Amino acid sequence: MGQATLAVIIGNRDFFPDRLVTEGRRDILAVLKEMAVEPVILGEKDTNLGGVETWQDAKKCGDLFKANSDKIDGILVVLPNFGDEKGVADTINLSGLDVPILVQAYPDDLDSFNVERRRDSYCGKISVCNNLRQYGYPFTLTELHTVRPDSECFKADLERFIGVCRVVKGLRNARLGAVGARPGAFNTVRHSEKLLQAYGMSVGTIDLSEVLGLAGKLDDNDRRVEERLEAIKSYILTADIPDQSLVKMAKLGIVIDDWMTANDLNATAIQCWNSIQQNYGINVCTVMSMMSDKLMPSACEVDVTGVASMYALQLASGGPSALVDWNNNYADDPNKCVLFHCGNWPRSFFDPDDFKMRSAEILGTMLGEENTCGAIAGRVKPGPFTYARLSTDDVNGEISSYVGDGMLTDDPLRTFGSRAVAEIPDLQTLMQYVCMNGFEHHVAINRGQTAEILAEAFGNYLGFDVYYHDAYI
Repeated sequence: MGQATLAVIIGNRDFFPDRLVTEGRRDILAVLKEMAVEPVILGEKDTNLGGVETWQDAKKCGDLFKANSDKIDGILVVLPNFGDEKGVADTINLSGLDVPILVQAYPDDLDSFNVERRRDSYCGKISVCNNLRQYGYPFTLTELHTVRPDSECFKADLERFIGVCRVVKGLRNARLGAVGARPGAFNTVRHSEKLLQAYGMSVGTIDLSEVLGLAGKLDDNDRRVEERLEAIKSYILTADIPDQSLVKMAKLGIVIDDWMTANDLNATAIQCWNSIQQNYGINVCTVMSMMSDKLMPSACEVDVTGVASMYALQLASGGPSALVDWNNNYADDPNKCVLFHCGNWPRSFFDPDDFKMRSAEILGTMLGEENTCGAIAGRVKPGPFTYARLSTDDVNGEISSYVGDGMLTDDPLRTFGSRAVAEIPDLQTLMQYVCMNGFEHHVAINRGQTAEILAEAFGNYLGFDVYYHDAYI
């Protein structure tokens, strides 16, 4: 996943030494280059040293940002000295940008409290933030109040901020696809398209009969079908699966891909039971797993807000996500539980030696084992993970969410399907929150730990109600 383009404002006040602005500009451009971030920044001759201080400076900088607004993901405010708080706020106002803002301020050196090197950025940052709040702009702070741009601490701040920018931009423009109607018994995955649209997320729909009809018209010997069949066999062990079932999966995958391409969709939620088993004779799990692994997240049971959660996690981390059930307790350990689906999780979650296609054990008892080939069986590799859930809260007219980090463990677990044991500090409090606030039984997970990014993006910039579990432990 590519890095960001940031609009950079170098704050300045004229009675501070010029060299501080020159050094600050040099430092931040070096860091952005190192992190493959494209800057949009005034030239050194466009204003005094390329800094922003006066109303005329703000107009020049605002015009520059406006001219590049289609590619700007976020704004970085750099304060090598106290800066001019009004100049910073005016620039953002004139630019018309509505993107995340990161505010950085340089530290003073104890041996440089002289006229030639004194910065006062510690104080200036407070003034800049005060003005941003007066103007109504949300913003992000660095972990330390003052920090050098070339420090590892700031680079971590910037990496997190870039993740926030990806999540905000991605969700504000997300196009989600719903394939079929939700299973009749699953009121839990109902959602409000209107609320999603109010936050920038649109939902496109297609009837499952259209998908199955188009798949049925593809010839077994079609070049695309043969290529997709080989891709499936290369993706997962299929030794126990009838060839005709694999051909059906190949055709279904082609039709869904074509629909997504035609409608510029980022993600899909699919009616994975029971019509597809009864009328087409397969489980769609492997097809969905392959899409998620290619960063085209796909969720079970037409859980549209579930796939929005998967997409948000993917934007934060740059890696694939899965949708899982909060499924079982793990013995008597109050901080562990079993995550499960029958299942469609991406290949990168698993040990390659424990990743194979099977029939779906539970659905097979009702729909016939021969009609449920395509489920994925495997144990997820241990390691850190992030969980997240978005939900449309129709009662309060908002999108609600929760996020947190945990660990996937290697504790013993003898069962079928796609499965994992999760350990989450104070899990019982989290489960109480999930139940008391009417969240779904599905949760999206992603390898790595990006809950801090999601909490910032959801709450500070997107206006979701957010519960960050780790912050309350």
